[in-house]
Amino acid sequence: MTDTRTEHDTMGELEVPADALWGAQTQRAVNNFPISGITVPGAFIRALGLIKSAAASVNRDLGLLEDDIAEAIMEAAASVSAGEVDTQFPVDIFQTGSGTSSNMNGNEVVARLAGRDGIEVHPNDHVNMGQSSNDVIPTAIHVSACLETSEALLPALWHLQQVLDQKADELKDVVKTGRTHLMDAMPVTFGQELTCWSQQIQSNIERIESALKRVSQLPLGGTAVGTGINAHAEFGPCVAVALSESTGFGFVSAENYFEGISSQDAAVELSGQLKTLACSLMKIANDLRLMNSGPLSGIAEIALPALQPGSSIMPGKVNPVIPEAVCMVCAQVIGNDTTITIGGQAGNFQLNVMLPVIAHNLLQSIGILANASRLLADSAISGFTVNTGTIDSALERNPILVTALNSVIGYETGAAIAKQAYKEGRPIREVAREATGLSDEELERLLDPLELTRGGIRG
Repeated sequence: MTDTRTEHDTMGELEVPADALWGAQTQRAVNNFPISGITVPGAFIRALGLIKSAAASVNRDLGLLEDDIAEAIMEAAASVSAGEVDTQFPVDIFQTGSGTSSNMNGNEVVARLAGRDGIEVHPNDHVNMGQSSNDVIPTAIHVSACLETSEALLPALWHLQQVLDQKADELKDVVKTGRTHLMDAMPVTFGQELTCWSQQIQSNIERIESALKRVSQLPLGGTAVGTGINAHAEFGPCVAVALSESTGFGFVSAENYFEGISSQDAAVELSGQLKTLACSLMKIANDLRLMNSGPLSGIAEIALPALQPGSSIMPGKVNPVIPEAVCMVCAQVIGNDTTITIGGQAGNFQLNVMLPVIAHNLLQSIGILANASRLLADSAISGFTVNTGTIDSALERNPILVTALNSVIGYETGAAIAKQAYKEGRPIREVAREATGLSDEELERLLDPLELTRGGIRG
């Protein structure tokens, strides 16, 4: 009994694992690219299955593919898109730049599954009908990115924004010391600080949604170089409609197949917006880390939820593990964007030749940002508590509050009062009372921290 079987392609015969659904072309790629052990993402395989199913359906409706073969392909492709055979996609992402090996991997798996009932299904002639790796792989990148973004990332961001808004409302009247240059500044409320973060997330949502308008345009139908050779003129538009119906996402056929095949500008744009989101999340995560620092020697304005012991040697230590994890995610996304940017410029004449690495990095960025956003919301922001004693003490001693007196006593007098308060470690109200002759009632009104957060001219 042998553990291999003999398959063949146009280059000859090749031994393939007996239980493998793939064929000779996939096996050649496995043999040729033992590089990273990183295979194409599940989201990409899902998109590939959806494309093969839609293509078979359209080719049948156009009278190009027999009904029984089309039905068999559609059923087999459904297994692929459902993730039932992900282990049958062993090709390394560092492969031929067009992703031909992954497209043929999909064609061979679908053909073998479809042919189990005695139907003759050929991976090229039937499963790949009207297609080329050169338009299938860019289409799969666009489909998978759109679905992962709309189904995972955007809902995670909406959830994060909702949690931020709820926390902002809860803490809308809790005043703290503002900071510029990491130095004491005029007071703000926690609510104001959190609404800033919420608006950052809202802006990121809008940027990503805008980018998806370009990513939703599919180059399928352009085949090898964009001319549409060997494809019916209606194939691409009809597949876009079929994919829209099967996924619920609004895909359209690209206005220019040449652009869709030779460039990855839409993927680069989306990656750039993911990088912007990463910058926003890292700012939020680092602010949380700083506000949580201490608890005795740091800022100690808040206490993040205690999730795990923080040290193997220092008992009782608890670290801001969620913000730290989020920061690492953001660093990875920023690095991924660099790879995608370099990949995007590799559109040599009629074909981009870094498609698999673009797919891998783009989908990884989408996935980890979605997960990190939910963790940040549920395991850090929603559960942190405010150390009111710490923030009240800092506010009482903050000499920068004298800024509110500028319109009454002038900048230079205010600066002298602030310096004296710093030097003597005294509350600003005491020093201001001595230096200005203003009454306690006037100073109470003029230096009310909550009122100071509402802006305007004091006096």
